[in-house]
Amino acid sequence: MNPFSRPPHHSGIHPGEDLQNSPGALRLDGVRSRALDISRTRLLVTAVVFIGIFGIIAARMIDVAVLDANPAKPRALPQARIQDLEMGRADITDRSGAVLATSLPTVSLYARPQDMAEARVDMADAARKLADALPDLEAEDVRARLITGKSFVYLRRNLTPRQQYDVNALGIPGLHFEKGERRVYPHGNLVAHVVGMTDIDNKGIAGIERHFDQRLTSDAAPLALSLDLSIQNVVRGELQKAVQQFNALGATGMVADVRTGELLAMVSLPDFDPNDPPAGSNEALFNRATKGAYEMGSTFKLFNTAMALESGRININSTFDATKPLKFGNHTIHDDHSLNRWITVPEILIHSSNIGSARMALEAGTDFQRLFMARLGMLHTPSLELPEVGAPQVPNPWREINTITISFGHGLSVTPVQLVAGAVALVNGGIFHPLTLAHRPDDAPIPGEMVLKQKTSTQMRQLMRMVVTDGTGKKADVPGYEVGGKTGTAEKAAHGGYRKKAVLSSFVAAFPMDNPRYVVVAMIDEPQGTKETYGFITAGWNAAPTAGRIIAQIAPMLGIAPKNLLDTANLSAKLPTSAGRSDLAQSR
Repeated sequence: MNPFSRPPHHSGIHPGEDLQNSPGALRLDGVRSRALDISRTRLLVTAVVFIGIFGIIAARMIDVAVLDANPAKPRALPQARIQDLEMGRADITDRSGAVLATSLPTVSLYARPQDMAEARVDMADAARKLADALPDLEAEDVRARLITGKSFVYLRRNLTPRQQYDVNALGIPGLHFEKGERRVYPHGNLVAHVVGMTDIDNKGIAGIERHFDQRLTSDAAPLALSLDLSIQNVVRGELQKAVQQFNALGATGMVADVRTGELLAMVSLPDFDPNDPPAGSNEALFNRATKGAYEMGSTFKLFNTAMALESGRININSTFDATKPLKFGNHTIHDDHSLNRWITVPEILIHSSNIGSARMALEAGTDFQRLFMARLGMLHTPSLELPEVGAPQVPNPWREINTITISFGHGLSVTPVQLVAGAVALVNGGIFHPLTLAHRPDDAPIPGEMVLKQKTSTQMRQLMRMVVTDGTGKKADVPGYEVGGKTGTAEKAAHGGYRKKAVLSSFVAAFPMDNPRYVVVAMIDEPQGTKETYGFITAGWNAAPTAGRIIAQIAPMLGIAPKNLLDTANLSAKLPTSAGRSDLAQSR
């Protein structure tokens, strides 16, 4: 045998046997069959799993795309997230839901000096590191607060997430973070005097925030105000232009719904940003619309005329002697633009006659004048939802000389919000509605009291329209909206007298006069004469056109369509006059 030859291979199969039918072949086929069965089972299981996964995904996509789009099925956030975002102070909104004040989560940094001492922290080094991380802190001040021996010391309120990260990265023992919330005012200056602000502890200290402090902290539902943010923006914008154009000290303006007493706008300039308020003595914090009491000048002739008509002693056809100044004791009453003749009731208002107003007041009587002013809310502090509401300055005793001066707007000082409330009653049919900054739902009862006859209200609307078409308020006219109103230019009191060149210029308006819906007041504090006004500082040149521009913009926004733009001055033909009229836009 060749020693290098390989021995025969013994496979258990002998020559001549059938390979396919051999026991070895049968065993091999069984193994293969079982392997194929196992593979098929695994593939089937895998397919079922994938089908299940894709089925779940498809069902979720349908849920998100279809079911969650149904308003009746609001998507619920995880409960933990809702709790994390829950704030302790409710939002404040305007009448349509626009957010005026809200709260955001924040953290404050505080220290436990005892813990820092036990950890052998170098206080001076820690203070330097904190001052580096928070540049508005002074290292020496921080160190002084850390070594006072107190067990708890606030170091910085309302950190941003980045500031919190930077402080945390310092790794200083004894420093901790306290969760809290920060009040934010998205519209800044726009509604500052109404909404007010909170202090560092989120407690209301001014405006609506203070008046409704308990409500805002006990009820999570948003507090809706009567303000309309769009109307507020228009009023503020036009007043800002007037202050700049006439180099004035400030201004105030309001818009009120005559049917409900709701204030849709209230602006006082200068104003402030409640997100970064000025110091407590800053003039910008003063709300001129509600806090300041002023002699309103000739706008009061509206109330004097209504009072005279209500007295029953005077009617629309009555005439009064204005041929010469009126002397009463040591006082002499003049007209700025004397007509030097007998004049009718309409002419007294159209030409803003002091003499005629005084004679009407004397005819009606002191007692009736005082009673009527009380009815219109002029003798007591308004019940408005703000802590910053001033009281009127009422003469005591109320003598005949007071009756005379009050007839043309001197001797009785009221707040601008009282002027608005009185004008609302004059034009809405004679109902006095307490003004409000809280939104009144459509089905809510409206408080009100009848204070003058509907006939008197109708006559006053006609007279106010004539002041705009034929008198001192011509520059307030807006074609299609039948504006009516009255100018007022009051010299400001000082040192027992009056400052001739320092005036409070105002215009009180209503529109449309055939069916009044809104009252608008624009007041400018110490306007200066310009080339365009020929040096005049009276209301016909500044406050009246400002009110007109406001009305022209807000009327369409309030859904009031302009009427046929025909000449509406023929309304004046319904009331008697004894002579032709002249252009008195420069008068009071």
